[in-house]
Amino acid sequence: MDSIVLDTNCLLMSLARRGKYFAVWQGFMQGRYILCFTNEILMEYEEILTQKLGVRIARNVMEVISSRSNIRKLDIHFRFNLIQVDPDDNKFVDCAVAANAYCIVSQDKHYAVLKEIDFPKVEVISIDEFLDYLKQGIS
Repeated sequence: MDSIVLDTNCLLMSLARRGKYFAVWQGFMQGRYILCFTNEILMEYEEILTQKLGVRIARNVMEVISSRSNIRKLDIHFRFNLIQVDPDDNKFVDCAVAANAYCIVSQDKHYAVLKEIDFPKVEVISIDEFLDYLKQGIS
């Protein structure tokens, strides 16, 4: 089972039951991948989900994430600061490196700089690519 880091916007996109990307959330619930995160990522998840979906839904999602066995909570001991354009995105990169994650799932163009960096190597795929990955049954 592969480990991934899920960008906040992709998490948000995956929660709509009738949405195209609900299979990403379902894949998590079915234990098809390991969701890696840090306290800093969890705090961002909660903040954005609260803004976009309200307190009750945000709390429910956070409880679900925290209670699953297919999670990996990490403490980051080194910051690579690879993304200069939006330093806030570095928490996802650092988490992916620490977890030795298969990839970061993101729609954010700021991650494009990672293609030019040889070390540490961090794969970034779009939510559509991750959806295809899940459909192929690779996990």
